[in-house]
Amino acid sequence: MNSSVPSPCVSMERMVSIHEAGIAIVDVPLKAATPESFRGFGHIVASFAEAEVDIATWPAPGRRPVEPGTGLGGGVTCGKFEVYRNGDMMHARNHAVDGHYITGWFADPLTASEQSMDVDDSRVLVREANYHPDGGQVFYPCDGQPFVALLARPGDDVTPQDFVAFYCDGTFGVHIDANVWHQPLFPIGERIVFDDKQGRVHACIACDFVKEFGAYLSVPLRYGN
Repeated sequence: MNSSVPSPCVSMERMVSIHEAGIAIVDVPLKAATPESFRGFGHIVASFAEAEVDIATWPAPGRRPVEPGTGLGGGVTCGKFEVYRNGDMMHARNHAVDGHYITGWFADPLTASEQSMDVDDSRVLVREANYHPDGGQVFYPCDGQPFVALLARPGDDVTPQDFVAFYCDGTFGVHIDANVWHQPLFPIGERIVFDDKQGRVHACIACDFVKEFGAYLSVPLRYGN
């Protein structure tokens, strides 16, 4: 992928309107991220420098096991991870793996415009999520800005109803575990920059909610209102 040209994280043959017959909007619940509520998705990170990325052993393809100490040598890569609004669209740029994505829309994705000035930023519409089987990922906000993490527990039989949004107040970062479904984290404001570290292999397994379920997720970006 040419990182100078943003795209959705999955291949989309065409954009689909939220008004098209058969398309549903699934409202995602929003809760505060705490060590307890985040359990099963990852854990809270108090220091980026001290946080370690969990690397998963490469799965054995057959009955013979992976030898101890092997299958996890890909290592870790680090870089800035920017997420920002551009008109009706949410962009993300992952400098650690040279990725540039469109991760959501504030209006009907079919007609969304980067030139729009009248934006309802109380929620973002999301079409896809992915997970990394090779390791976890650490996000730590550089300037203490709050953000929202969209996550679902591991399992390839995931549905839109399995997703939960976590409000993080900016005083901590998060480690998202390997195999946990996620999107790039969403800023509460116009833009956020994270320190990011993750498995260097960066394998991605994705789910397109529109193709599989005829749905967009609606992720709230306001907490306590």
